[in-house]
Amino acid sequence: MWKKDIRVGGMNRIVVIEHLTLDGVMQSPGRPDEDPRDGFPHGGWAAERNDPAMQQAMGRRMGRSWSLLAGRRTYGDFAAFWPAQQSNPFSEALTRVTKYVASTTLAEPLPWANSTLLRGDVTEAVGKLDGTLIVFGSGDLVRTLMRHDLVDEYLFMIHPLVLGQGRRLFPDGAPYTSLRLTESSTTPTGVTIAAYARP
Repeated sequence: MWKKDIRVGGMNRIVVIEHLTLDGVMQSPGRPDEDPRDGFPHGGWAAERNDPAMQQAMGRRMGRSWSLLAGRRTYGDFAAFWPAQQSNPFSEALTRVTKYVASTTLAEPLPWANSTLLRGDVTEAVGKLDGTLIVFGSGDLVRTLMRHDLVDEYLFMIHPLVLGQGRRLFPDGAPYTSLRLTESSTTPTGVTIAAYARP
């Protein structure tokens, strides 16, 4: 679904892509040092269940034309990690695409090629953007977009893990949200790939 925010005139499709545990934790799925806030001891919990089906599901959402939309922390982590991964198709794709960064503390010029800082109110700034916007991680940003009903699709990789601690995508106090399951499958590693859209 493409939407136009008549307040600011943009037309875009926002897709949120996340790795989650059964208890909803999204913190530090990729590497032990990715996000150690609050002494989180389980960094890298998603790595052992990686499967090509996940990349294929993500690739279908990204298509040939997309931009990255990220919060400050996720952008900083990606900018420090991915450009150093040489001969990696995902790294090359991330460097090549336009990257929009929602932050009130960063200043331009941003360190990664093709990066643009969104200024002012994030929902208004996002509303001015066009095309497919992909969000990885960026929990605070996702929750802001949710509160304003700006997310068109969620793609969750739900791992058969209960961590019992860590930052969750949907913490207590998240807005009531009804979604429609549009796609689901299970990888040989036991990860449920589930896509949800607004009703």
